[in-house]
Amino acid sequence: MGIVIKKFGGTSLENIQRMRRVADIIKGSVESGNQLVVVVSAMGRKGAPYATDTLIDLCKDISGSDVSLREMDMLMSCGEIISGAVLVHVLRGCGIGAVLLTGAQAGIMTDDKFSNASVLEVDPKRIQSELEHGRVVIVTGFQGISRDGEITTLGRGGSDTSAVVIGSALNASVVEIYTDVEGIMTADPKIQPNARTIENINYDEVFQMAETGAKVIHPRAVEVAKNSNIVLKIKNTLSEGEGTSVGYSKGKDTYNMNKKLITAVASKDNVAQIMVNTSDIAMFSKILDDIKAQDISIDMINFFMVQKAFTVNGDEVSKIEETLKKYDTKYTIATECSKVTVIGDRITGIPGVMSRIVTALSGVDVDILQTTDSHMTISCLIKTEDVKKAVNSLHDEFALYM
Repeated sequence: MGIVIKKFGGTSLENIQRMRRVADIIKGSVESGNQLVVVVSAMGRKGAPYATDTLIDLCKDISGSDVSLREMDMLMSCGEIISGAVLVHVLRGCGIGAVLLTGAQAGIMTDDKFSNASVLEVDPKRIQSELEHGRVVIVTGFQGISRDGEITTLGRGGSDTSAVVIGSALNASVVEIYTDVEGIMTADPKIQPNARTIENINYDEVFQMAETGAKVIHPRAVEVAKNSNIVLKIKNTLSEGEGTSVGYSKGKDTYNMNKKLITAVASKDNVAQIMVNTSDIAMFSKILDDIKAQDISIDMINFFMVQKAFTVNGDEVSKIEETLKKYDTKYTIATECSKVTVIGDRITGIPGVMSRIVTALSGVDVDILQTTDSHMTISCLIKTEDVKKAVNSLHDEFALYM
């Protein structure tokens, strides 16, 4: 029927029992006449012996924060190789011919930015050759190779990106992402028990969800899928549900989007708020330049007459403080903050949305520290201890459980 790309996350591969379930899914697709490329993550999550975080800790326990990103990438790439090799043997035990390729062998060429490399191109010749020989091709996700022959990794969620760039190179129409939830949901089900699965959603909304804290798929993967017009299907490895389809909505008969004003609520923890007390725009501009030079990403930013506010990842606080100390200005840093965001592609120009958000949050005694908005998002910075109250209140306010 065609080439199908399936990506399985760490929880789908965490033990032999799960891998046998994955093998059943693969076997069913092969028996339907598909040529199959399967992208794998490392086995399990943090604490599992071969999970990426466990491998990272091997070096950090020895050298603290002073780690070589080059050698770290070589170490981290082992997790996917282990899971891929084991899966190949499980498949062969089921009578399915399979072969394992590393990211480099699969033709994934990247730049040389260790730990967060970007894909430059994919040469699919080796994958195509293996498919022509009737094999299921297992590819280690999250990794590639630079033009200088260095092993690189693609950053958090990089296996999603691997699957989609391979799909693009092979002209696949669909990439299926298998995880441990039923699909993309209206909120994190660990926070909001009444969260429901979204059947159809467009690329832009999913991108915003991923950017603002939803962990189902990496935003880079969504961007590539959109540019390549690849439909993404998010499914649960352990169920037979249809999951969520991600694609174009407007002007496409395939996707009749739900008509709700808000599609989902997302949250992101480990955020720090920086308040700089200055009216000197020139000086603040220099501060921003210094932050950029350190490759620190600024998120929410607001300008007031005598104050400038912005947020960064909580792990960057020490660098930010070192930078601010060089300037003759007062500042405050609030840690243990979170960003809660409502997402919907219909909110632009609709009056009263912000009012409803403020009313919902104030009704459960959640203080709003800062806000930003875009054409399809409104974000509020709050204290992390209030995240559950905030998400639940907003989910109820916009009736996302229906």
